[in-house]
Amino acid sequence: MSYSVGQVAGFAGITVRTLHHYDEIGLLVPGDRSHAGHRRYDDTDLDRLQQILFYRELGFPLEEVAALLDDPAADPRAHLRRQHELLTARIEKLRKMAAAVEHAMEARTMGINLTPEEKFEVFGDKDPEQYAEEAEARWGGTGTYAESQRRAARYTKDDWKRIQAEVDAWNERYAALMAAGEPPTGETAMDLAEEHRRHIGTWYFDCPYAMHRCLGEMYVSDERFRAFYDSVRPGLAAHLEEAIRANADRGGSNG
Repeated sequence: MSYSVGQVAGFAGITVRTLHHYDEIGLLVPGDRSHAGHRRYDDTDLDRLQQILFYRELGFPLEEVAALLDDPAADPRAHLRRQHELLTARIEKLRKMAAAVEHAMEARTMGINLTPEEKFEVFGDKDPEQYAEEAEARWGGTGTYAESQRRAARYTKDDWKRIQAEVDAWNERYAALMAAGEPPTGETAMDLAEEHRRHIGTWYFDCPYAMHRCLGEMYVSDERFRAFYDSVRPGLAAHLEEAIRANADRGGSNG
């Protein structure tokens, strides 16, 4: 039984571009080719891909993944044991990270030193401190909260206007992308997802791909976040979540 590159990409939840990249660098060379020269993957290839994605999700660079998998002394069971231990630790860490940023969007306004008039001018009819007490109670002791507060406290009214303008402009471009029928795994959607990630990193807190994935999942699962994004365009939250995942795969494959 063999599978096409498109089928394997669908199984694994990654892009065809990522599989092409793995082939080009010799990390995952498909075991066969069709008469037309198209890649065909067998079960052994799928097993290796699973190992690659495990290590990539754990943050291992591609060169190190190749060295680990091509070690002639490596026992497949040892790989699984190591990955289980690392994944268990990562799951716990990500759970804490997800809890820490669960209300990052609302908490971005924590520490704003603006007058009531200025707050209204910047944020319109939105209350920038609506979730302040909840946010502090839920993740006030975390490093992410401290970093977000530290940055927000030094922003001026003009800074907040610039942030809001960037958000509004991004919303318009993403809504236009969806109206044009662009898929979430397309280059344009992934580029906007990357811009979204960098915006968070620039203004609020460091946002590596793993954290961005968690935020994307939250945009769909949390009613308030989903309502915010879907108010820009119906279905935007789910579309963005998929684009964030595709961009994380792309960013990881180029890392």
